[in-house]
Amino acid sequence: MRKLAFWLALTASAVAAADPPSEGSGSDSGDAKTPAPESRNAGKHVALERVVAVVNDAIILESELDARLVPLRAEAQQIADPAERKRRIAKLASQVLDEMVNEELIVQAAEQAKIEVDTSEVQAALDEIKQNNKLDDTGLAQALAAQGFTLQSYKADLKRQLLRLRAVNQLVAPKVQVTEEDVHARYDELQRRSAAVSAVRLSHILIKVPDHPTEQQLDAAKEAAAQAIARVKNGEDFAEVAKQVSQDPSTAPNGGELGWFERGSIANPDWEPIVFAMQKGDVRGPVSGSDGLHVFYANEIKSSQLKPYAEMKDQLQRELRRRELDKATQTWVDELRKKAYIDIKLQ
Repeated sequence: MRKLAFWLALTASAVAAADPPSEGSGSDSGDAKTPAPESRNAGKHVALERVVAVVNDAIILESELDARLVPLRAEAQQIADPAERKRRIAKLASQVLDEMVNEELIVQAAEQAKIEVDTSEVQAALDEIKQNNKLDDTGLAQALAAQGFTLQSYKADLKRQLLRLRAVNQLVAPKVQVTEEDVHARYDELQRRSAAVSAVRLSHILIKVPDHPTEQQLDAAKEAAAQAIARVKNGEDFAEVAKQVSQDPSTAPNGGELGWFERGSIANPDWEPIVFAMQKGDVRGPVSGSDGLHVFYANEIKSSQLKPYAEMKDQLQRELRRRELDKATQTWVDELRKKAYIDIKLQ
């Protein structure tokens, strides 16, 4: 469902489906009020909406923020601790409202620049969403309702999405330049990385050490590890040495075999620089761990294979341009914020 609301690069800004306040309604501290019907509330005012932010001459309503929070709030409700759940929802509300302020500033910049989106473009985008998600009109209405939208409010929101996207493309993108040298530099960086080890089939020997070892116990463990390393370097098979020396009952019988490890998959992050600097047949150690000292052996290694520059040039250029456009857009929005009047009323 979330795919519907975030199908464009820019985040959607939900439009409230609430009816507007009646004529003559007043306001107090950002709350639009209207007289209640004749009843036990006669003579009182009932708050219909609350303003959570003012952005120049525009406002963001609490109902709009609530609509944006629907999918996020559902996830936060899974937090068992009530205090932590409340804190998480409050943080999400603050973050989402900040995004909505940025989006409103982009829309205002687009309007000031006379950028427009017509009804046919909105309908074309809506048809594409239906097609991509394999939805008919009924299915779309149900999906939107689950996110707090009506079809009318979603069309209005979709128009704002397209307006923001067009504003970035017209006001920011022309300033972004990616040179041939930039693309070459990125390829060279990837080439250096591809030459590095990406995966290792690892074995180890464990020499156990007590939780609070004496100096003598630690020295004895280091000596045992050093002797195992020396035996391997002198030509003995690592697996045979591991079977005889290793104190890991789960791996010693199979020669200390641990299996394949990719970058980021090793439980102890301190081991990764050591392991991925190894070449096939290397033995390293002793390396400290929670249960003792380890001696590592690289049975096999894998390195990434990079395609030729000519095949990757266009892809790299697109990636770099997208990255630079994101940076330039953030800088632009920061400048808009500096010049804008923004009053956050979220409590």
